Amino acid sequence: MGIYTEYLDRALNFQQLTAERKKQLQRISEKREGRDILVYAADLTEGKAAARAPISIIYSDLLPISDQLANLGGKALDLILETPGGSGEIAEDIVRLIRGKYDDVAVIIPGWAKSAGTIMAMAADEILMEPMSSLGPIDAQLSWQGKVFSAGALLEGLEKIKSEVQQTGALNRAYIPILQGISPGEIQSAENAQNFAKVLVTDWLTRYKFKNWDRHSSNDNKVTPDERKQRAEEIATVMTDHGRWLTHGRSIKLDDLEKMRLKITDYSKNPELADTIRRYYTLLQMTFASNIYKVFETPKSQIYRYLQQNVPPPQTQGVTDVALVESICQKCNTRHRVQANLGKKAPLQEGCIAFPTNNKLPCNGCGAEIDLSEARRQIEAQSKKLVVT
Repeated sequence: MGIYTEYLDRALNFQQLTAERKKQLQRISEKREGRDILVYAADLTEGKAAARAPISIIYSDLLPISDQLANLGGKALDLILETPGGSGEIAEDIVRLIRGKYDDVAVIIPGWAKSAGTIMAMAADEILMEPMSSLGPIDAQLSWQGKVFSAGALLEGLEKIKSEVQQTGALNRAYIPILQGISPGEIQSAENAQNFAKVLVTDWLTRYKFKNWDRHSSNDNKVTPDERKQRAEEIATVMTDHGRWLTHGRSIKLDDLEKMRLKITDYSKNPELADTIRRYYTLLQMTFASNIYKVFETPKSQIYRYLQQNVPPPQTQGVTDVALVESICQKCNTRHRVQANLGKKAPLQEGCIAFPTNNKLPCNGCGAEIDLSEARRQIEAQSKKLVVT
């Protein structure tokens, strides 16, 4: 039986799902000789992207990451990373936070760590992936005239125009409107953005990933500092090469990284470690099936980011915790005030309907069935208590 099927058959509620995630994080730590574990993960599904959830690496992520790091006290860290990318500058700040606390850092990538996530991975002493895992190109992305595109693509396009002019002695009139819309400052910004990622990755690979690279595997000759930097520059150049990857969303797999001569730990060759990482990753994706779009967590603590879906936070009334949900029927617009008891039963308030045991609420107006499963998951996640019916 597959791991996903196993967990689906167990029909875990939110608290059980959370407990099982923590259990697997602890197992990962044990398999990794007691290293601290920090998770920084975003929901990469199209649904969250369509809802405009801020799933990318952004400034507001610094506080929860710093908060979760404060809950850890070991000497080495494993960072489980799942991200579409985002701000390279914020990625640099996150790395500084982590490196300010740990001299030994590994990054575990069970799924995707694209763009700025790939930049972060390059700051690790060890990178752990399996065949399903993916990094991505680190060519900088620019926003211009309402469009997002590669800085490398812009610079390549300008070089192409320059080359044509040199060869023909004339400028194709079709290029004139394009060139009129680009200022020298914008061209310089594109060059700076492209160089930023390259310089950062070169520095981090040299300083961290290659710090213990002492001998060449081919001839056992001693590795010099210049050779470490040269190898790092070669890898950074390939990763920023838009002409090689063609699209910013391209997946860079284990075999691609091996061809770059970047050593990656393939955790699929360790069955026990692979099992617990895959279990955690499956549970993480099941967690994202709710309105949660970001998870920052350790084996003993967590912070969630939610999409707002008109479900109010639990309201404390007397000694009983009660969450009141305003539900509107999509067919007839009838409003329902639903009471969810948290932890233990409470008297039904005036004008309220009891939260249904099966999460299916019949509309008082038209009889249509209203699914409150999402409301239950959000309430239980926010209150850390079970809804009692």
